[in-house]
Amino acid sequence: MNLQHINIKFFIENPEDVKLEEYSEVFNNWIQRRVTAGLLIDVADYLHVHNGPGMVLIGHEADYSLDNRAGRLGLLYNRKAQLDGSIQEKLTQAAQAALTAARLLEKENGVKFHGQEVQVLINDRLLAPNTAETFAALEPDLRTFFDRLYNGTEYSLTYQNADPRERFTVDVKAGARFDVETLLKTLSVEGETAHA
Repeated sequence: MNLQHINIKFFIENPEDVKLEEYSEVFNNWIQRRVTAGLLIDVADYLHVHNGPGMVLIGHEADYSLDNRAGRLGLLYNRKAQLDGSIQEKLTQAAQAALTAARLLEKENGVKFHGQEVQVLINDRLLAPNTAETFAALEPDLRTFFDRLYNGTEYSLTYQNADPRERFTVDVKAGARFDVETLLKTLSVEGETAHA
């Protein structure tokens, strides 16, 4: 399967301390400073949408957003441009890009992420429909990736199959706490490089 359009979301530990309206300025600053490897273009404010996409930093290759869907605030990385490589390489790229942005938010804005919970979405209903068959096809790759990310720590992998109209989504929860730095180190030890 030539999987594309991988989305990965890391959840915020202190959502009550995050004022989303302040992040338009933060993200515009990221555009000026060129903080990602990819081209950043604009900022879109969806704060009027209840439990919606929040504040979105629009890029050419990928978008970053402080996403509040399902009432859970987190940093969502949305890969838009196609990427060559294996599913493992694409998952690694998405995770590294999201974690690198999360680390920047932690250092500069006081946001705290808890890395033991992750959501993986595939934003391609044709290639990866929200079905048990897609989960069966992707589960081995997802397990290989999270075995590596969580360095052998036990975790649960839960497929959300409630509505076939929704994007394919898997929730992952590790049995131990992980911070952003630890997860980035684990990925970089493998010698992979993110191309956000």
